[in-house]
Amino acid sequence: MKWDWKIFYSKASDWLVTMGPRILAAIAILILGFWLIRLLNRFLKKRLSRNFNPSLRYFLQNLIALTLQILLILFVMQIVGIQLTFFTAIVAGFSVAAGLALSGTLQNFVSGILILVLRPYRVGENISTQGQEGTVTSIQLFFTTVLTFDNKTIIIPNGQLSNNVVINLSREGKRRLDIELRFAYGADIAEIKKVILASIQSSKDILPEPVARIGVSKLEADRFVITVNVWVNAHGFYDLLMVLNEKMVTDLKNAGIKFPGM
Repeated sequence: MKWDWKIFYSKASDWLVTMGPRILAAIAILILGFWLIRLLNRFLKKRLSRNFNPSLRYFLQNLIALTLQILLILFVMQIVGIQLTFFTAIVAGFSVAAGLALSGTLQNFVSGILILVLRPYRVGENISTQGQEGTVTSIQLFFTTVLTFDNKTIIIPNGQLSNNVVINLSREGKRRLDIELRFAYGADIAEIKKVILASIQSSKDILPEPVARIGVSKLEADRFVITVNVWVNAHGFYDLLMVLNEKMVTDLKNAGIKFPGM
């Protein structure tokens, strides 16, 4: 078959006349769009750096930039005249399949964003959750890392943290330390309270406010219970608990007060 160059040139010229302006406009819009997205990204970087968590800031920047770039490309394809029906169907099917496969991961992801925005706990705070207690060392988009007081690193999915109770042990800065001591009914309550109060007052780590409370909290068959309430700094809570326990026991023994069974 002989190639007819006249027909080819005629159709090519018609195509250039029809599509040329569209292609030039699409190229111009594409270049301008990428430039504007780059300017917006710089603006968001400055604004979000003030109040947002770094992990959330980078994610939002990239998400906004990527979304705008995809929309820009789809818009340019529409200008050129490329049909997007088949492409849209493929994207929709892939989105449904990915959503079903990654439902748990997406839940952790959304929970991570909520934790970073609402801040029920922050890095450096002590929390109790999922039967674990320790210091938050990292908050990522999918999980939170907690270092327990016995030096174990625990990775907890954010979905579990957002759907369960999380006790923030250090948000208020101080905690109440409760100690129970049991004595036989023959012991002198006034003397016991005097010795315990002296032990508390000699400890520099116990906060003066709120005032410490000492009193009989329970009456059992062969003994009574004295409860001691003192306020301490949230960090170092367990260290002070052991120190105060030892000090009160030592002071009570030195004062001649006996514990049941002695």
